[in-house]
Amino acid sequence: MRNRGQVHVIVVIALVCVCLALTSGPTTAQLPPAKPANQQTGDQKKKSTQRQEAPSAGQPQDAGGESIKIQTEMVQLDVKVTDQTGRSAPGLTKDDFAVYEDKVGQNIESVSSEEAPVSMGLVIDTSGSMYAKIYTVAEAARGLIRQMRPDDEAFLVQFKTEAELVREFTSDPRSLEDALKELYVSGGTALLDAIIATADHAHEKGRRRRKALVVITDGVEKNSSAKEKEVIEAMKEDEVQVYLVGFVDKEESFSLFGSPAKKAKDLLTRLAEDSGGRAFFPTDVRETPAISAQIDKDLRAQYVISYYPNNDRRNDVFHTVRVVVDHGDNRKLIARTRQGYYAHNDKGTSQVTGEKRLE
Repeated sequence: MRNRGQVHVIVVIALVCVCLALTSGPTTAQLPPAKPANQQTGDQKKKSTQRQEAPSAGQPQDAGGESIKIQTEMVQLDVKVTDQTGRSAPGLTKDDFAVYEDKVGQNIESVSSEEAPVSMGLVIDTSGSMYAKIYTVAEAARGLIRQMRPDDEAFLVQFKTEAELVREFTSDPRSLEDALKELYVSGGTALLDAIIATADHAHEKGRRRRKALVVITDGVEKNSSAKEKEVIEAMKEDEVQVYLVGFVDKEESFSLFGSPAKKAKDLLTRLAEDSGGRAFFPTDVRETPAISAQIDKDLRAQYVISYYPNNDRRNDVFHTVRVVVDHGDNRKLIARTRQGYYAHNDKGTSQVTGEKRLE
């Protein structure tokens, strides 16, 4: 019995020693090696290649006197320049332009005037008030389709109280012309809702950098849930030029509360100009081919001004832009472009709220 007791003591002591040996070893040996501090993920590498450094002259310095590099993206503005008669002004160079962002002068990187392909949305009012004008409207749309270039793409939408996608983006003019046969007239008019929905669609699905909407309507707004301010905000976020062709009825000589026709014209003009586009008001069906040609020319004959902002850019903040042109002669030249842009967030996209999607 004494020998058995000694054996038990020895076994217990051995087990205790083994446990101590196992627990006293370094615990970090089983952890994976730490990732090097300068190793980037794929998304981080992609993001860094998409951004450019701001001009060194405008870089702030830290307490040690070393410059802090600020990453910023190039801004590109599509600018149309005309004289007082509306004729295009070709042959301008970088020295003829001045760009102000948030009222601060910018250093222009380049100015080019080559024609660029367009992602275009044809947005047609087919509400009940357009019954007598639908043939004229379809002809105006057909004229724009026939002026498409091989690299252009377009989609077709009709709207009443809701916007309906009739034909998705395509570069096939014949497909778009065939889609015009599917238009039908009925119901109320939600013009503002339709502009928001189609601007979002052009921004999300269009493959070309230059994007535009051509909205053909009588301008009678009745059923939209959106307000004009929301439309202007959507156009800022989506960076889409809007051209409005308004088949507006003749203005009444007197109206106590203002002429509906005048209100329609004023609304269409404001929406077009705020986006850098134009509004047209034909009084005769024979004017539609010339208007289609003018819109096509406007979209082609644009300068592209590129610059890197030299002022602070905060994510999701709208930056106002103004372009001034002075050729040094006696001509008064007018530059039209968008009001500004939203600085992109870290994911490279602007924050869009209140989207209305096409179905």
